[in-house]
This record gives sequence, C-alpha cells and structure tokens, in this order.
Amino acid sequence: MIRLKILLIFPLLLFSAQSIAQNSKFQYDSSYVESSKDILASRLFFSRKYTRLVARNPESNEKYMLVPNSGLKMGLGFTYQDLTINVSFPVNFLYPDKIGDWNGNLDLQSHIYAPRVIVDFFGQFYNGYKINAEDRPNSDEDYLRKDLRQISLGLNMNYLFFGDKLSIAAAWNQSSVQKKSAYSPFVGFEGYGGNMKGDSLLLPLSPQTELINFDRASYFMAGPNAGMAGTLVFWRNFYLTGVAAVNLSGGYTKWNNVEEQKKWGVAPTYYVRGFFGYTGPRFGITTSYIYKNLNLIKGGPYDQAVNTGDFRINFIYKIYAGKNFKKKFNTVNPVRIISKD
Repeated sequence: MIRLKILLIFPLLLFSAQSIAQNSKFQYDSSYVESSKDILASRLFFSRKYTRLVARNPESNEKYMLVPNSGLKMGLGFTYQDLTINVSFPVNFLYPDKIGDWNGNLDLQSHIYAPRVIVDFFGQFYNGYKINAEDRPNSDEDYLRKDLRQISLGLNMNYLFFGDKLSIAAAWNQSSVQKKSAYSPFVGFEGYGGNMKGDSLLLPLSPQTELINFDRASYFMAGPNAGMAGTLVFWRNFYLTGVAAVNLSGGYTKWNNVEEQKKWGVAPTYYVRGFFGYTGPRFGITTSYIYKNLNLIKGGPYDQAVNTGDFRINFIYKIYAGKNFKKKFNTVNPVRIISKD
C-alpha cells in the first residue's frame, strides 16, 4: 500500500516541482546559456541505479557492503518544452550477475535543473541484497539475502546564486546549451528517511559481526547543505561539469537486535555530480555519475551508511519540431497545464 501511494504521488510532485522551477521569474543569461525549448531532444540511454547499505566494524575497521540485485538498464526518453520523460527496462545480457528468481526493484529518481534551482527526488524500493565474494575476506562465495528489503525516500533542494549563467540541465540532458564556462556557489536543504529489514540478522554470522549485527533499522536525517557548481566549456562543443555539496544532518537511527536501540545526533554527508559530454546541432552524448553519501547516526557499535548512485550514458538526437507539432504538444504538456492551473 505504501509503494502504491508513492507511485501515485510521485508524478504529481515531479510535475509540480518542475513547473514551479521552470516557470520561476529567473531566466538564463542568453550570453551564457542558449535555450532549446523548441528542440525535442530524444535519447537512448544506459543507466545503473543503486542504493547500497554499508556497515562498519569500529574495532577491526572491516566494512560490509550489501549491494542490490540490480544491474545496467537500457531506456528511451525525450525532453521538450520543459518536460522530460525517461522509461528504462532491464535487458538480460546487461544483467550478467542478476539472480532471476528474486523480486524486482523499483528506483524512482528525478533530477530537476532549472535556472537557479536544483531539485532531487528519490523513491527507492529494493528487494534482495548480497555481499559479493570479493568483498568477503574469509569466504569465496557471495552472501545472498533474498529476504532483505530496503525503502529509501529523499528530497534535496538547492538555490544557485549565479544560476542564470549556469545550466546543469545542459550537462544532464542537453535541454539547453552552455555557451561558455560558468560557476556558481549554492545553498539548500535536504531530508532523507527509510528503513531496512530482513527475516533474520542481516550480516554474515561471525565473531566480527556479533556486536554490529541487526535484523532491522530505520532512520531520518535532515539539514542544510552548501556547495559549488561549475561547467568548463572547451573546444566549443565539449563540456565538463561538476556539482559538489556538503551537508550536516540531524536526526536519528534506530536498530533492532533482540532489543531496540535509538540514537539521536548529527552526521556529515556529501553529494557529488559529474558530467562530461559533447553537444552538437543534431547529435550529442553525455556521461554522468550522481552519488549521494548518507552517513547515519552512530550508536554504540553501529556505524552505517546508505549510499545512492546513478551512472548514465545518453545518446541524444535533436529534432527541430514544426509549429503544428509545437502547438499540439503544448495543449497536452502536463508541466504547462499544472503551471497554468
């Protein structure tokens, strides 16, 4: 029931936030950014999303990394008139390590890059985790946990001080073009919450994990962040973009292992984005990597993190739509409809 509610609410939040962001009073400086609203940027992309659970042993400094049963996906999408839609699907040959009889995963991520505004939504539902054999010092077999379930929800919002000169959207999906190099500091706020649980203790049973093991945990973290974003344009059509932020979050983490333990506190986290690509009048290519580190509140022997990533390659073909198509699409564009209402 919770997942169904998220699926119903998520598109509304996405379109509302996108319409508010894109139709704010801020506009790009045309000497730095060229708008491409009338160009339909179609794309073929390959992506890999994940949310990893990391537990550390404070005495031995050993790290246990639980990774989801997921892999590379292929997808199609487009951006036109401030509306971006992407649909991805698994392809068997791109999942060489996927275990076929486990439940599927749902990873909803939305990254909205408007003039002076960055908004990120996360809604992730994973079923089944494992520790790879190469990450287990005393074993040559994967540690498989079909029963482990993880839910993570998050919101990140930022304001770029010189965002009228810097388009992160140009680096992300080439919905605009960064004509020359620019940078901007930014400030914002973020909040994350979630839980993880299994039918038994989540980590492999051993003397090293006896004190740090648990069968379920939940958390909530929120606080301000600040950082720097910038794009280097070179050889006219190539660009390199970086966005990095640090955050000091307050909140709690709660664990259960026979007895329940809850700890309040603050913890530093960080969020980085990197983009590299080529943008031409017809064709473009973009590679990107987004990584969110979320260190949870430490309590006693418990020292954990929930880390989210998204690696993507976009192959883009730009279509110059005619007036008739533009007019018809404008009447059904949900971003325009919500903004107008």
